[in-house]
Amino acid sequence: MRPFTYNRATDVAAAVEQVSLNKEAKFIAGGTNLLDLMKIDVMHPQHLVDITRLALNTIEDTANGGLRLGALVTNADTAYNEKVEQRYPLLSHAILAGASAQLRNKATDGGNLLQRTRCYYFYDKATPCNKREPGSGCSAKEGFNRIHAILGTSEHCIATHPSDMCVALAALEATVQVSGPNGDRAIPFADFHRLPGDTPHIDSNLKEDEIITAIELPAKGFEKNFTYLKLRDRQSYAFALVSVAAALDMDGNTIKEARIALGGVAHKPWRNTAAEEMLANQPATTENFRKVAETILQEAKGFKYNAFKIELAKRAIVRALQQAAKLEEGA
Repeated sequence: MRPFTYNRATDVAAAVEQVSLNKEAKFIAGGTNLLDLMKIDVMHPQHLVDITRLALNTIEDTANGGLRLGALVTNADTAYNEKVEQRYPLLSHAILAGASAQLRNKATDGGNLLQRTRCYYFYDKATPCNKREPGSGCSAKEGFNRIHAILGTSEHCIATHPSDMCVALAALEATVQVSGPNGDRAIPFADFHRLPGDTPHIDSNLKEDEIITAIELPAKGFEKNFTYLKLRDRQSYAFALVSVAAALDMDGNTIKEARIALGGVAHKPWRNTAAEEMLANQPATTENFRKVAETILQEAKGFKYNAFKIELAKRAIVRALQQAAKLEEGA
């Protein structure tokens, strides 16, 4: 690890100012991803601004009936919060499917959004990686790419976003509240993360000198018909090969609204709103679910070792929708 300087910010404005004045500075809170990357010299900020003492660690109701998650609330405290469990159980289940209990106790909600990819080649400085060094190439395309993306890829990057929490937030259509030198702004969750395109080193639309202050959940939480299905190589402390956050608003057996977000398949949580609309005012049947799954994956592209993910994702979508609609398998 390279030498760095450190100080603790006392308020949001001071934290933003310190990072805006130093291009080599980074915010640090839980540090569960940043410190790992610093240790292996993939990221090497010259200065760290500790934001753990800022007043961003509460969960509060919003005026529109939603819930505001402070950026410094830990993943564990969010998952076990009574209001989250009751009103947004999809989010609670997704968080508890990720990482380990120790990491969830330390990792923050804001930091969860900013996780870097878990691509083997991003972590290996001996290999070319456009995310780590733009223009150097993508080793994963011709390498061992079993965990890599099948949707939204580019010639420059086929990495996937690693978060479970973010898949649920995408389905719930959360909003990210941020603050920077030019004031505060709100970013719809669908616009927060980026596909790789020709700038795979830029993971999100958060500016370098902006700080996440909160995540706001809308009033609608889909607390009755939901599921978070995570398929992985082992049952704990493993990233998703494919995950599905499914949320349904139902009237009897008729689907009024459907939300389907996928993890483990793209550079960001993946949604296809046109496919979701296919289920509007339709009966909850396995056949309808299969049609939606085919539509979502119709442009998927597999590589040498991950082509199996295409069929796996289709089956996962069907299974997740069956669980959310409380159908028996095969019904």
